[in-house]
Amino acid sequence: MQNFKKMYIRKLKNRSGSTSVQVISKIYGKYKVHKTIGSATTQQKIDELIILAKQEIKNIKKQQELFVSKEDYLADSLVETLSNSSIRTLGPEIIFGKIYDFIGFGRINEDMFRHLVISRIAFPLSKLKTIDYLYRYQGVMLDIDAIYRFLDKLNNTLKEQVEQIAFAHTLRVLRGNISVVFYDMTTLYFEASDEDDLRRTGFSKDGKHSNPQIFIGLLVGLGGYAIGYDIYEGNTYEGHTLIPFLEKISKKFNLNKPVVVADAGLLSNSNIKALEEKQYEYIIGARLKNEPDKIKEQILKNKYIDGSTISIKKSTATRLVVNYSNTRASKDEYNRQRGLHRLEKLIMAGKLTKSNINNKGYNKYLKMIGDVKIEIDYEKYSNDNQWDGLKGYITNTKLSNNEVLENYKNLWHIEKAFRMSKTDLRIRPIYHRLRNRIEAHICISFTAYCIYKELERALYVEKSTLSLKKAAELTHNMYQITYTLPDSKTSKNRLLKMDDEQAELYQIINKNF
Repeated sequence: MQNFKKMYIRKLKNRSGSTSVQVISKIYGKYKVHKTIGSATTQQKIDELIILAKQEIKNIKKQQELFVSKEDYLADSLVETLSNSSIRTLGPEIIFGKIYDFIGFGRINEDMFRHLVISRIAFPLSKLKTIDYLYRYQGVMLDIDAIYRFLDKLNNTLKEQVEQIAFAHTLRVLRGNISVVFYDMTTLYFEASDEDDLRRTGFSKDGKHSNPQIFIGLLVGLGGYAIGYDIYEGNTYEGHTLIPFLEKISKKFNLNKPVVVADAGLLSNSNIKALEEKQYEYIIGARLKNEPDKIKEQILKNKYIDGSTISIKKSTATRLVVNYSNTRASKDEYNRQRGLHRLEKLIMAGKLTKSNINNKGYNKYLKMIGDVKIEIDYEKYSNDNQWDGLKGYITNTKLSNNEVLENYKNLWHIEKAFRMSKTDLRIRPIYHRLRNRIEAHICISFTAYCIYKELERALYVEKSTLSLKKAAELTHNMYQITYTLPDSKTSKNRLLKMDDEQAELYQIINKNF
């Protein structure tokens, strides 16, 4: 059965000099010849053939009408009115937009902020490419200068509101119980090579030591739910950020002295003293090999089996909890061997100098023989195996050893938050140069993370096999069609039929939000 098609008359020049007259149609960009009426060399004969072609088109349409129902005819007529502008990608809005509103960000009366946040999740691109995406797929026209003007004012006006909304949502999810918080920092680097008062070169956790960078500090509750963030100059020592950040966040959200969990990067005597003076309880990762000899002796004199945990008193208020794991021991041994092999290759290649002898990483196994010869201290390397599998935690809490371990294990949520932001949301590298635009970019990414985290929770609750990345990809091909009814001329919108995975995601969102 043929559907109605638009018929055309084509005049085709032949090599012989004659002109053929054909009845054709165009389907999916390709021409189909329905009938060649004939060919002629004079204009009079060509005109006669065109009249016959017009009659042929009428005959074809009459034949089609015998087989096509009224409903098919109406549907076909409706399809003929559609264009590319009639179809747009609605997935990001009906998935991420719904979570955006559910969390409370819909109270922010800025459409551009909404567009930039949802785009950051669905299509994490540069601002210029975001404009192209919004126009091509959403039918939203934005001007790059308008975006930059918006970014210039965003952080001063919205950061406070964004954090308040995120905190209120975290409080809801955790049922009002924020008794433990997790703090960590990471570096975000810039492609631009010049520094300023914010972008500074320093120790980079991304390995981009020559690139200007900034530090971002993040505080989350159990499960990785966001509480607040702050931005620091790129040459800041991360240990100096903990207390000011905690005090600022505690005052802002009226937190009642939660237990603070942080990794060993925040461990310093000044931090410990300040935490205790401010009456915070804490669990901080320890550097066992930096402990006093007396404590190291106590650690090593014990015989450990998988899961063993001991506690050593450090002061009146603090203790050192040490745990042993077979899995960690295997990993530690593997990493030491890999580090050793790397040093051996560098020595054989003659690439090591006196400046390489330091305590950075596995360079601690290097030693000087005479004035110029560098060797590996294999005795020091071998002695280090007694520390394999051991990990320590310093705490002033009254929690049991197992509770200390369990709380510290939750620190991986904040590491995952940074990983999600850097990979899935592509928060780095940052191409902005002006401080207010950099801060606005982080604010948008922080909001996007909150939405991403909430989607993760919903997928987990519903026991879905969909990953976060897959869910984001599914939204790219969830379409809405806009059409006009022939008689009433009324315009209607309708979601196109989804595949099974899209339908699953759509159902999860509608059920949970």
